Amino acid sequence: MKAYIVLEDGTIIEGVSCGAEITTFGEIVFNTGMTGYQEILTDPSYAGQVVVMTYPLIGNYGINEEDVESDRVHVRGFVVKELSDLESNWKSTKSVSEYLKENNIPCVTDVDTRMLTKKIRAKGVMNCAITTEDITGSLGKQLKDNLKNELKEFVFPSDVVKQVSRKDVEIIKSSGKKVALIDLGVKTGIVKHLVKLDCEVHIYPHDVEAQTLLDGNFDAVLFSNGPGDPKDAKEAIKAAGELISKLPLYGICLGHQILALAMGADTYKLKFGHRGSNHPVIDTRTNKVIMTSQNHGYAVCSEGLPDNMQVTHINVNDNTVEGFCCPKLNINTVQFHPEAGPGPQDANYIFRDWVGSIFTH
Repeated sequence: MKAYIVLEDGTIIEGVSCGAEITTFGEIVFNTGMTGYQEILTDPSYAGQVVVMTYPLIGNYGINEEDVESDRVHVRGFVVKELSDLESNWKSTKSVSEYLKENNIPCVTDVDTRMLTKKIRAKGVMNCAITTEDITGSLGKQLKDNLKNELKEFVFPSDVVKQVSRKDVEIIKSSGKKVALIDLGVKTGIVKHLVKLDCEVHIYPHDVEAQTLLDGNFDAVLFSNGPGDPKDAKEAIKAAGELISKLPLYGICLGHQILALAMGADTYKLKFGHRGSNHPVIDTRTNKVIMTSQNHGYAVCSEGLPDNMQVTHINVNDNTVEGFCCPKLNINTVQFHPEAGPGPQDANYIFRDWVGSIFTH
């Protein structure tokens, strides 16, 4: 069956459907990772987005029960050049196509993803629609016109963090340091790293109040990654502002941006974002470059930063802010994903440093 991608700029791309036979809308973005498609599909930070994989062959190691970053698929759609017919991995339980059909997610293959990526790089991320309905010829004209009109009306949800965050508190017991983790769309890999470092992890919904955390006798609070515009996460920004100077605070990705906003800095939308597992970042304190895994469409403005915010990491490709610290306030953040799922392990030391620093305060 054929499938069609309709872009906000009017471009229509024809491909082959290998996922659910539905019509869906989302923001189209690209990821440059060669592997890690299962982690990408289940990463809550991709909620509301259609992901284009730039690597030409996807699916050759199938889907397994372990490499998930949440309890469900969060992407709105998946676009690849070639989806492997055969998967070869002893852990594999099903193919990508089967997995996407089970989760009612459309997938389009046989697409010139190089052309599509270049278009996104040139024009910036945009809204799109994916459909398996036939919108060609005279019979499909009305369907195509209706789809274009619906696409014009589509708005990326402002409550996307609420959609992906948990509703109840989860506690993972340990004898180590007691850490409150604010779930803004948290990846399983972050929780695993904290547990591996013997932390007692209390995972809270996105709208937890600061007083609850202050009453919890925590050693530190970590604001997680998540989807969407950080300025829409008003509850988290408010809580962060009320916790400053009262507890050690850490932030990853969206959490980094929220802490920056709480400090008085600003954020802005990148033209096409950073999504992949090969982004070079320099640590300004050591002058060492690490390869990082990233997934974000917004960044912290480097201009107008408060005097007590020290930039600790910079993206080598475009000089965007990738991390900051406030030593007197015990705040440390990174824009990238130190848990590296998917991606390199260069930044794993950040978790060890953060947890280690709790003992010094």
